Amino acid sequence: QVQLVESGGGLVQAGDSLRLSCAASGRTISTYGMGWFRQAPGKEREFVAALSRGGGSTSYADSVKGRFTISRDNAKNMVYLRMSSLKPEDTAVYYCVAAIVPGEYLYWGQGTQVTVSS
Repeated sequence: QVQLVESGGGLVQAGDSLRLSCAASGRTISTYGMGWFRQAPGKEREFVAALSRGGGSTSYADSVKGRFTISRDNAKNMVYLRMSSLKPEDTAVYYCVAAIVPGEYLYWGQGTQVTVSS
């Protein structure tokens, strides 16, 4: 199985940009669909973005479309989430996820906190 470790979170101001990284180990991510979820305080965990195994297909939550970009570097076993024009409502713990079957995210990282101040 694959282990996932997120990094890159922090405290930023509204309008700023941030890039989250997800380092995978144990298995090559080339065999997994990858994605990001987030959970804000008092809210349920929600889907943010996903990227197919080959990298040719992406999907985004409507709330982040046009502002966030998911990418992967299979050679480095890394997944990224580039976030721009950040809003206070983007404040959440962000989780990197991996799926063998599309949409079935079996593997989760421990999360990284992103806080956007107004």
